[in-house]
Amino acid sequence: MVDAHQTFVIVGGGLAGAKAAETLRSEGFTGRVILICDERDHPYERPPLSKGYLIGKDDRESVFVHEPAWYARADIELHLGQPAVHLDREAKSVRLGDGTRVHYDRLLLATGSEPRRLDIPGTGLAGVHHLRRLAHAERLRGVLASLGRDNGHLVIAGAGWIGLEVAAAARGYGAEVTVVEAEPTPLHTVLGPELGQLFTDLHAEHGVRFHFGARLTEITGHDGMVLAARTDDGEEHPAHDVLAAIGAAPRTALAEAAGLALVDRADGGGIAVDASLRTSDPDIYAAGDVAAAEHPWLGTRLRVEHWANALNSGPAAARAMLGQEVSYDRVPYFFSDQYDVGLEYSGWAPPGSYDQVVCRGDVGKREFVAFWLSEGRLLAGMNVNVWDVTDPLQKLIRSGARLDPEALADPGVPLDSLIAP
Repeated sequence: MVDAHQTFVIVGGGLAGAKAAETLRSEGFTGRVILICDERDHPYERPPLSKGYLIGKDDRESVFVHEPAWYARADIELHLGQPAVHLDREAKSVRLGDGTRVHYDRLLLATGSEPRRLDIPGTGLAGVHHLRRLAHAERLRGVLASLGRDNGHLVIAGAGWIGLEVAAAARGYGAEVTVVEAEPTPLHTVLGPELGQLFTDLHAEHGVRFHFGARLTEITGHDGMVLAARTDDGEEHPAHDVLAAIGAAPRTALAEAAGLALVDRADGGGIAVDASLRTSDPDIYAAGDVAAAEHPWLGTRLRVEHWANALNSGPAAARAMLGQEVSYDRVPYFFSDQYDVGLEYSGWAPPGSYDQVVCRGDVGKREFVAFWLSEGRLLAGMNVNVWDVTDPLQKLIRSGARLDPEALADPGVPLDSLIAP
């Protein structure tokens, strides 16, 4: 049972943490809610950092989850610019960077993830960038504008979602862009070679150069500035700036030091939680990027790094902290915008899990829906410049029904009609 004398602490000032705090109040919790943020900015959403804000379409204020005054109105105690440095499970307290100790009755870890670093010579040069935080986006936005004015070169290590979105933003500013990727296509492990090629063609049409099958081995410079980026096949690419977009790692140090159960890095890493987002400590929960949750109907443990997971798992964890019955079983979802292409992806289809990819619509015009199937069952679907199909896609995925590939490929067959009543 939860009472008004209890203190709920949330470590992590991203979308998951902010939405968890909001949910605690909307569900009627009247005890103390303490939100610990290691950044000085109020909690914000991350998609704009590589999309609307980065390209100059959206202003800085648009990224925040709530206006600053909301936290005082909701009686949320904010600790901005204060990292949590130690978790004492026995004393049920969190120590902050300034030495402050905060007691909790229940604790939510929403510590997110951090960019993976390039382990090569030259990463200390001023023109080497990462993109995870608002401060990173602010800096990179200025860099891209400068590169565009001066016909400068940006080299991007990694052709994942962040790398491709930044490539599109950079071309919008007029910068020269080269993407170095170890796999044979962009998004190779997410979409497979056929649909990965679609993104090669899209970016090539906008002037992006790709160097596949290679990794960066050195960034060279002079007087602290970047001059070039070298790859393991002996190539050298001119560069004024380099972006490392080689993935993210869950921020589990606090949980690991406290002895909470973790998932092995080879299996994706993260803090191990059950379907109610509870960790191996019954008074501690985890949500967002850092949580590796037992997924009820997928039958596996899953860690999802996308916006929708932060949006939905924070509130789910808050309800579980309040003692409500929670089974977090959302269909994984993400979206991306690149040039004039917008897409949404629902489901989970890791390499080797599917035996067929079916498309309906015009792939050449980039107006289509792709379906990843295993023995006729839909694992995932991606709609590209086709809208209002996410709900039926997710229902088809949840149904587990065997589907007719020809019906899936036929634009004349409504997706809703394939869902059994």
